[in-house]
Amino acid sequence: MSTGILEVANAKINLSLKVRGRLPNGYHQLESLVVFAEVADRVICKDADRLSLEMSGPFAENLASDEDNLILRAARVFAAALGRDPTLVFELQKNLPIASGIGGGSADAAAALRAMMRLWGDPPGSILNIALQLGADVPVCMRKRPSFMTGVGENVRTVPRLPEINAVLANPGIAVSTQAVFERLQAAPVEAPDRLPLLPGVETLDRLLTWLHENGNDLEAPALAIEPVIGTVLKGLKETAGCRLARMSGSGATCFALYDNPFDAADAAAELSKAHADWWVTATKFRSS
Repeated sequence: MSTGILEVANAKINLSLKVRGRLPNGYHQLESLVVFAEVADRVICKDADRLSLEMSGPFAENLASDEDNLILRAARVFAAALGRDPTLVFELQKNLPIASGIGGGSADAAAALRAMMRLWGDPPGSILNIALQLGADVPVCMRKRPSFMTGVGENVRTVPRLPEINAVLANPGIAVSTQAVFERLQAAPVEAPDRLPLLPGVETLDRLLTWLHENGNDLEAPALAIEPVIGTVLKGLKETAGCRLARMSGSGATCFALYDNPFDAADAAAELSKAHADWWVTATKFRSS
């Protein structure tokens, strides 16, 4: 990637995801404990004569660079807020799989917004309002810190003192439609106002795991019904030595497993990669702050 303003777009992982109901506007009210992995896309932004996007990386060919690309949408919305034309060129190194439940597109859009703020300055009003226009996950991706996300994504509260988390991410090479998963869920209408859930002290992995075992991912079952191979991924992760918890992230199909140390995670990733050469598998760490 060439010189310019570089922003790292870390993968977003939903350690938990509760759907509290469907709102009258069709969106869903959520509660999710979100962390960010070290594995990431990379976005470079530079001034130019016109708006354009150049892509590279292992998943670039699967991503359309059309007008609806989230980075280009972010540029147009941000520039409009400043009352100027989006005369920028972006370079995206696409290292994360597409439509995979780890917020790749949202993380890319957030990285583009951060880069434009560094290049052009802050927009009038709240940058988080601009972020929310681009998608429910974009506000939390702006911060890239462990957070509780509630509402439709507009309420983000930083979570302090999470432990170091070693993990493996695995995706079977399929894209899952978030809309299709929510439609399969058939959530009931929201009956209570948005609230901030209670998160007890989770400074150690054991305490965090206790909480996670009681707070799962409501989208896992409907995603499994649409793409049963997700069950194969979860089974493969659970069978690796040292796996403490295996779960799907977001609306899938990427799943994660948690381990006590980086050595168990590395061994598990190597084992899964050998058994499933066509899967995307990586050992990583989740950022604790």
